[in-house]
Order: sequence, then C-alpha cells, then structure tokens
Amino acid sequence: MEASVILPILKKKLAFLSGGKDRRSGLILTIPLCLEQTNMDELSVTLDYLLSIPSEKCKARGFTVIVDGRKSQWNVVKTVVLMLQNVVPAEVSLVCVVKPDEFWDKKVTHFCFWKEKDRLGFEVILVSANKLTRYIEPCQLTEDFGGSLTYDHMDWLNKRLVFEKFTKESTSLLDELALINNGSDKGNQQEKERSVDLNFLPSVDPETVLQTGHELLSELQQRRFNGSDGGVSWSPMDDELLAQPQVMKLLDSLREQYTRYQEVCRQRSKRTQLEEIQQKVMQVVNWLEGPGSEQLRAQWGIGDSIRASQALQQKHEEIESQHSEWFAVYVELNQQIAALLNAGDEEDLVELKSLQQQLSDVCYRQASQLEFRQNLLQAALEFHGVAQDLSQQLDGLLGMLCVDVAPADGASIQQTLKLLEEKLKSVDVGLQGLREKGQGLLDQISNQASWAYGKDVTIENKENVDHIQGVMEDMQLRKQRCEDMVDVRRLKMLQMVQLFKCEEDAAQAVEWLSELLDALLKTHIRLGDDAQETKVLLEKHRKFVDVAQSTYDYGRQLLQATVVLCQSLRCTSRSSGDTLPRLNRVWKQFTIASEERVHRLEMAIAFHSNAEKILQDCPEEPEAINDEEQFDEIEAVGKSLLDRLTVPVVYPDGYDTCSYNFVFLLVNS
Repeated sequence: MEASVILPILKKKLAFLSGGKDRRSGLILTIPLCLEQTNMDELSVTLDYLLSIPSEKCKARGFTVIVDGRKSQWNVVKTVVLMLQNVVPAEVSLVCVVKPDEFWDKKVTHFCFWKEKDRLGFEVILVSANKLTRYIEPCQLTEDFGGSLTYDHMDWLNKRLVFEKFTKESTSLLDELALINNGSDKGNQQEKERSVDLNFLPSVDPETVLQTGHELLSELQQRRFNGSDGGVSWSPMDDELLAQPQVMKLLDSLREQYTRYQEVCRQRSKRTQLEEIQQKVMQVVNWLEGPGSEQLRAQWGIGDSIRASQALQQKHEEIESQHSEWFAVYVELNQQIAALLNAGDEEDLVELKSLQQQLSDVCYRQASQLEFRQNLLQAALEFHGVAQDLSQQLDGLLGMLCVDVAPADGASIQQTLKLLEEKLKSVDVGLQGLREKGQGLLDQISNQASWAYGKDVTIENKENVDHIQGVMEDMQLRKQRCEDMVDVRRLKMLQMVQLFKCEEDAAQAVEWLSELLDALLKTHIRLGDDAQETKVLLEKHRKFVDVAQSTYDYGRQLLQATVVLCQSLRCTSRSSGDTLPRLNRVWKQFTIASEERVHRLEMAIAFHSNAEKILQDCPEEPEAINDEEQFDEIEAVGKSLLDRLTVPVVYPDGYDTCSYNFVFLLVNS
C-alpha cells in the first residue's frame, strides 16, 4: 500500500507513529480520537499502512498504543481498542487509553477491559494524560501528552510521499536500465549489421531521480527531533533510520546502472550519429549529382544581349541559392565528421574518412562548376556590355556623318573635324576592348571540358563561339564603314578648310594691294633732284610694281583655287561675288597710278638729263646759253611736267590726289 493512494485518509491523522519508544524500545502508536465520529474503516486502513512501515525486528519488540480518548466517547474508545485485536494483535503489548477527567465510570471501564484481557491478548490501562509518564518517558511523548518530542504530521507525510515516490521510481528505473543495458550488451556484436529494437529512453529521467534521492538522503540524515527542555538527547525516527540504507542502496544501484546506461547511450548516439551523417552525406551527394547537376546541364548558353545574360545570371543565382543550402549541410557534416575523427574511435576512422572524402569531392566539383558558370556569364555580360557601348558609339558616329556639314568658318570646321577624330578614336578603343573581352570569353569556352556538365558540350559551345565571333565581325564591318565615311568627310572638311583659307588669303591679298595703292598715292610722290636720283626712284618704283603684281597674281590664284574647291564641294564661294571685283578694281587703280608715276618719272629724267647737259656745257655763265632750240626743248619738257603734276589722278573709289606743285628745276634764270 502506498501513501499516495490513501493520502486523503492519512491527512486526517487518525493514527500516527511519532517516533517515540516505550521503555522496552517498542514503537509508540498514537490514535488521537476527536469529537466527531471516527470512521473505523479509514482508521483500519491507516493502521494497516502504519504497521507496514517498521521492520520485522521493530515489530517483534511490540507496540505501545496510546488511544487519546479525551475528546471522544467511551463506546468509541472501546470500539477502537477491540479493533486493535483484529488489526495488530501480536504486535500490541500495551494499550494506554488516555481518559478525560471524571467523565467515565472508572469501575465499569476498568472492569470491562480487565475482563477482556485474556481474550484481547494485550493489557489495556486507563490513565490520565498527566500520569502517562509512569509508563513512557516524557522525551518519548509528544507535546499533546506533556512530552518534549516534536512531531509534524504533514511534514512526515510529505517526506513519506517523497520516499515512496523515489523508491517506486528508482525501482522501476533500475529495472528499465538493467533491461536496456543487458539488451545493449547482447546486441553489441550485431549492432553494425542490423538495428536492435531497444527502448533507449527510460520512462523517467535518471538525473531527476538521482537528484531526488540525494535530496531525500540528505534530509533523512539531517532530520532530528528535539527533546524536552530538560536537554534529553534527540534521535531520528525509526522509519527514517530504516529508509536511509534503502535510499543509499537504491542510489548506489542507480549510479551503477546509470553509468552503464550513459555509456550505452554514448555508443548508440555515436553510432546513430554516424548513421545520420552517412544518410545526410548520401542525400547531399545524390542531390548534387542528380537534380543539381541536371540544373547545370540545362544552363549552357551565354545570351545574345545584356538583358539575356542578366536573365541567365538571375537563373544561375537561383541555382546557386539552392546549392547553398546543400553546401551549408556539407559544412555542418564536415564539422561533425571532424569532431568524430578527433574522438579517435579507430573502428570508425576509415568509414568517416571515406565519407568525408566522398562528400568533399562531390561538393568541390559542383562548386567549381558553379564558379565556372558564374565567371562565364559574367564574362558574357561584360562582352555584351562592351558590344552595346560600341554599337551606341558607332550609331552616334554614323549619325554625325549623315548630317551635312555647314560650318560658318574654318575654326568650326577644325573643331568638328577634331570631334570626329575623337569619336573615331573612341570607336577604335571600344573595338579593341570588344576583341579582348571576346577573346577572353572564347578562351573560357574553349577551356570548358565535357566533365564540367557531365556531357559533351561541343554543339552548345559552337553556338556560343559563332555568336561571339559574329558580334565581333559585325562590329568590325560597321567600324570599317564608318572609317570610310570618316575618310570622305575628312577630305571634304579639309577642302572646306582650304576653301575658307583661300577666301581669307584672297581677301588679305586685296587688303595688301589696297595698302600698296595707298602707299603709291600718298608716299611715292617725289621726282628726284637730279637724273640719277630720279632713275633710282624709277627703279624702286618698278620693284614696287613687281610686288604689287605678285600680290595681284597671288590673289587671282587664290580665287581660282576657291572656284575649283567650290566645284569639288558643289557649293557657292562667298568670295566669287565680292573679292574678285574688289581685287580687279584695286589692281586697275594701282595700274593707272603706277603708269602715271612711271610717265612722270620718265619726264623728270628727261628734264633733269637735258638740264644737266646744258649746265655742263656752260657751268659758269648760264646766261650765255645760245642754243635756243635746246632751251626751248627743256622748257617744253618742264612745262609739260608741270602741267602733268597739276592734273589730279582720279579713280573709282573716290580717292583723288594732286601732284606737288613744287618742282626743283635746275634751270638758271
């Protein structure tokens, strides 16, 4: 019988073993009766449980039963005493009925129990509470009877529940652990070949049971009962003294079986872990060599544009994401295998190393394939990016070439030509970059081996190679066409630059000729003081005229060149309606003024020559000149020269000038 089954009855404290002993060392059983009617069945159950606690040796010394009838009626007391005969007749040696003061008839009660003594088998005495010490020492009596023995029924009941629970759990746990340990010993030899169906989880936690047992043992060893104020020594309860070795024995057995159980669990855990690792390794290997490789087999193209390559990259990232989950499992498994290898169990080393090698080979091979595919797609994306940039550059260059050039001056043409050259150079650089990217991509494709995807990829590679080469050839052709157009445009623009230069130089020639004309009219006016000086002036004038003639010829050549360039460029020269008439007009004016200057210088030479001749013939007496003809001739030349100097030279631009009226004539009056 367990206390937990009859706990409500035990809580009523119908009877109890306080731990006290009589003078014969027999246990004292106390039955406190109350005013209410006592349930005899419950009392019988309580007594049965209490009497099952002491050992047989304790029972052999007998019990002293104290029936506290101070709060009960005589007939109840009598019934309880008679019930003791049926419950514990052999164990009861003395029954002390604690009577109330002057309430019962002493003769009747004494006579009744005395008469039934032989039939009851034990002595029954009626005693007052204050005289109970005649039979039992005060230190063995509880405070209810004036003793010093301390007893807490609920504390005792709780400890009893803990003890019984521990005993029950530990006994059951010992049986389970023994079954597990013995079954594991029998199955060790066959464990690697077949799985042994054993329950490796006990119904209760061994650690909890052991902790409960240690706490219970500690409380049992520390539990003391204080004596009376007189300093009577304390002693543990008898059931507690009995429980201590039982608890210690159970704890020892539990520790032994639990140690064996832990070793069994460790071995089984290690084997289970090894099997789980092997299973997970095969899952990783099967997925990587199965669906993982199949995903890579389906992805072989590089795309034909940036958008297509980006779509392939996105798809590849999804594949990588799926692989990453399995690679994470690989890392975890590798750590677990490394931990098991460090444990140093020789029987598992070969198998663990084989699993580790197999897993590493498959994962590294798959990772290499993923990395190769990622690098290939990145190279393809860069190739298409460069191709797109180059195509845009070619489109821009072509658009610039398709627009007709109508610059305002040579500087703008030079700037446009410079921009054109820069764009062409940028196209050259872009094409060179495209070739480098394309060649690098072709090298990667050529290095792709058949093992990379587990099949022959020659056909797919050929399509990729043809696409790359086609893009580079197309860009080369477009660039060549643009170069041809640039050459034509460059020639045209250079001709336009030459045209503008010719027009500018022709205008400059007109300016120079105008300046020569202005100098002729304003500074070339002297006729000389003698024939020699006049001849020098005439010679200088002819050289001056030669310079003007060269300037005029240069301007004519430039204007002729502009006509040729305009015909080549199929345009109208701006100088055809302005510069040429100006040049002709200035040249005509210069020619007239120059001829006039020559005539005057020649007349001055004639005048000076004749005058000098006459003066040489009659240097001392000029008045003695008798040759009237010579004098008339000189006079005629002088007058004619004077008349010519007085006549203004008028030309179409409105310039007019008069010759100087002073002529130094070497004519003596």
